Amino acid sequence: MSDLRDESGRPLRDLRISLTDRCNFRCPYCMPAEVFGPDHAFLQDGQVMSLAELNRIVRQFVRLGVVKVRLTGGEPLLRSDVADLIRILKCDLQVNEVALTTNGWLLAGRASALREAGLDRINVSLDSLDAGTFARMSGGGKARRIERVLEGIAVAAGLGFPIKINMVVQRGVNDGEVMAMAAWARERHLTLRFIEFMDVGNHNGWSRDLVVPAREIVAQLSAQWPLEPCGPAYRGEVAARYRYQDGGGEIGLISSVTEPFCRDCHRARLAADGKLYTCLFSSSGWDILGALRAGATEDELLAYLGRVWRGRLDRYSDERAELLGRHETRRKVEMSYIGG
Repeated sequence: MSDLRDESGRPLRDLRISLTDRCNFRCPYCMPAEVFGPDHAFLQDGQVMSLAELNRIVRQFVRLGVVKVRLTGGEPLLRSDVADLIRILKCDLQVNEVALTTNGWLLAGRASALREAGLDRINVSLDSLDAGTFARMSGGGKARRIERVLEGIAVAAGLGFPIKINMVVQRGVNDGEVMAMAAWARERHLTLRFIEFMDVGNHNGWSRDLVVPAREIVAQLSAQWPLEPCGPAYRGEVAARYRYQDGGGEIGLISSVTEPFCRDCHRARLAADGKLYTCLFSSSGWDILGALRAGATEDELLAYLGRVWRGRLDRYSDERAELLGRHETRRKVEMSYIGG
């Protein structure tokens, strides 16, 4: 395994790949409809990485030490060739773990093909079990039926997939549903991950007043079902894990706002247009696909990626309070563009 390190001594182990910038949901905290409407200029087919290009690029990340790949979007299941990519990652590139994050809308019909291709695990974004709240938070109105997502989760679970449920918690929006979500997940032996509302992108109306701290959620749940902390499953894991003392499974908490974890972040993010971002809160990316299409060899791509990672200084979450205190106004890449 490569011993590549950035300026803070952090290795490169995880790669998140956005397969498309398109999504069939319009969640206000990620892709608000008033911004990403009918006239929004999404990437065209020729601007998006092909399977062959993904193969060549990811191969170099593996040479540099990547052992885990997560497929995201937008909504990754909007790409018809996602199962083919999973086969490449698992069979050709021998990636240890390949995971996928989805909104679940297309999951019931695609889960079997994903399983056959070798996908290891699935995360489903689900912020509420209440039909009205779910419709509002997914941006779909009454036509967005939660039953379809729940069916997808059930189908995937029936095929043996380990499943995590991602819940973005916002004060005054869905924070009153924490206990109901936890009870539902416990009954189905699903791991529920609570995510603090983050200031990703430029259009999600973020305010610290809307953030529900992870420690508050732990205290609320512990009053009903006592919890105890678990150690991380692997170095660089972003979720703080807790197990129920009664054996009812575990939860995770991603607390980028109140308890940043920049010091041990091992993630790189590859957008659908082949630009590499070294932080979720980056303003700009490195054009890896452009270099490939300009004729770079695999060794030249390897050297390029290595230079980018060695020069990495990103610590946005650690520095957030100071930056916001200076009324920072720099634009950040949208969450939907690099998959969160």
